[in-house]
Amino acid sequence: MFKTISDPADCEVRSVIRFLNAKKVKPAEIHRQLVEIYGENVMTDGMVRKWVRQFNDGRTNVYDETRSGRPSVVNDGLVEKVNEKMRENSRFTIRMLFDEFPQISKTVLHEIVTNRLNCRKLCSRWVRKMLTDVHRTK
Repeated sequence: MFKTISDPADCEVRSVIRFLNAKKVKPAEIHRQLVEIYGENVMTDGMVRKWVRQFNDGRTNVYDETRSGRPSVVNDGLVEKVNEKMRENSRFTIRMLFDEFPQISKTVLHEIVTNRLNCRKLCSRWVRKMLTDVHRTK
C-alpha cells in the first residue's frame, strides 16, 4: 500500500496528469492512480479527461489562467474618508454616508463600517467594538 498525500496543490495534480499522459497512460488509469495516492476527493474522472484533452491539444502550463474579476472599490483612502465622516458625526447612518459618497453602494459602505472600521450599532449610534460591557452600560 502507498502512503497517501493529503491536500495536494492543484498544479501538483495537473503535473502528475501531464507526466502520465506523456507516458501514454489512459485517463481512467490516471484517475485510478490519483485516487490511490491523493485520496477520493482529489479530482473527478471528467476533470482528468478534460486536462488530458488540453495537454493533448498542446497546453503545457499546469497553472490556472488569470481571470478578470470585478475590481474592489474599497481601498485604504476610501476607508479613511469614511472614518473621517464618522468622527464628524457619531449619530450617522449608512444613508447619510451614502449621501456623502454616492458612487459607493450602501452595502459596501456597511461593510466598511462594520468590517474595516469595527463599528457596531448601539441605540441608533455607531460605536467602536473596543468598548467593554461596563462602558456600554454607562
